[in-house]
Amino acid sequence: MSAALHVDNLSVVYDEFHALKDVSIDVERGESFGLVGESGSGKSTLLRAVAGLAPISSGAIHVDGEALKGAKRSKAFYRRVQMVFQDPYGSLHPRQTIDRLLLEPLAIHGIGDNDRRIARALDEVGLGNGFRFRYPHQLSGGQRQRVAIARALIVEPSILLLDEPTSALDASVQAEVLNLLEQIRRDRKLTFIMVSHDLGVITHMCDRLAVMRNGAVVERLSSQALAAGAVQQDYTKNLMIASKGFVKA
Repeated sequence: MSAALHVDNLSVVYDEFHALKDVSIDVERGESFGLVGESGSGKSTLLRAVAGLAPISSGAIHVDGEALKGAKRSKAFYRRVQMVFQDPYGSLHPRQTIDRLLLEPLAIHGIGDNDRRIARALDEVGLGNGFRFRYPHQLSGGQRQRVAIARALIVEPSILLLDEPTSALDASVQAEVLNLLEQIRRDRKLTFIMVSHDLGVITHMCDRLAVMRNGAVVERLSSQALAAGAVQQDYTKNLMIASKGFVKA
């Protein structure tokens, strides 16, 4: 069985700056895979390259065994792969109601049964039908991110790309959204690729992870090994120390 996502020697270059350098990862179907590293390490660039939002200089990406060509992605790809961004306010159109925001992907993909699907999506993320005709500015940060998750789920993808999905939220709300995502992954048997600078979040949410530095993968390990401190690279050890509350005194 082929991996849900196979990235082979992927490089991304912006004006001679190598944002990714020969990165390779494999993510199995139904797995939650983490990408960690300091700011500028390339972890978000990798997600954006998979999503077709960053130019690929060399290397290959396969999703469910199918090779992706260049940066252009088909409708079928976006039906299969959806992305949730860090800033829920920035990713939701401020002048559209929640109903309109959820209707748009259904219209793009020619999916019918709109009312039922919108109601189901809102219910799945813990928001009721009463939210349908509100605007993003009328919602809290946590509620906006729930809407962003609902918008990603409404086309029934098999893979979610999660770029720091809770880092803009308060700690208590962050935990609620992470638990929601984990429940959705189990219920829908989804594959997650999650970026986070928070090692506690990654060990809670992910089965395996890759540690990135300066655009390259420097270590691959299981979340259990990370939690136990069984790491090989000094860089990973320093990330553990820098991750607030992760290393117990």
